[in-house]
Amino acid sequence: MNTSFIIEGIGYLGSALVLVSFLMASVKKLRIVNTIGSFIFMVYALIIHSYPTAIMNAALVIINLRFLWRMRSDGKEYELVPVDRSESFLRYFLQRYAADIQECFPQLALETDRADCSYIITCQGKPAGVFLGEKNGSEVDILLDYSTPEFRDFSLGTFLMDKLKETGIRKLSYKGPDKNHQEYLEKMGFTKIPDGYEKEL
Repeated sequence: MNTSFIIEGIGYLGSALVLVSFLMASVKKLRIVNTIGSFIFMVYALIIHSYPTAIMNAALVIINLRFLWRMRSDGKEYELVPVDRSESFLRYFLQRYAADIQECFPQLALETDRADCSYIITCQGKPAGVFLGEKNGSEVDILLDYSTPEFRDFSLGTFLMDKLKETGIRKLSYKGPDKNHQEYLEKMGFTKIPDGYEKEL
């Protein structure tokens, strides 16, 4: 294979990753992909002796790594805010993210009238997710456990499971669509059962 063709391919790959990174809703994923793309493009720039381009991309790698480290070390300050199912802000949140909720949970028939265990999860005051469930003693049937695209790194789910346990909930069950939700459920420690998933807290 022609060496110049391989070199050009490296350049195109780096450029493509940098461009694709800006299409990502998650800031963390954006920075990770942008770091990889910038590093590849830096290598390409060094190969072709374009040192100003190499320096610029090296700076981008350093900046991205710095922000990624801050995300890792600072953590996210979540809060669990109890809400009533009839509250206007909850209705607004569900309406605002209705399209994304349907994309995450295809064919979900959300029955908010059944929700007697309702929370909005915030991150430093910003709404980051919503949890709706139907309570039966210390057990809760999950109707919706949704996080906005920016907070889909499992940290919100880990926080939620811990806080629900503190409220006295001992068991969660989920019988909704799992097409795009299975990885999350497994990561959170849910066990597959014939009609859905369950987790002891």
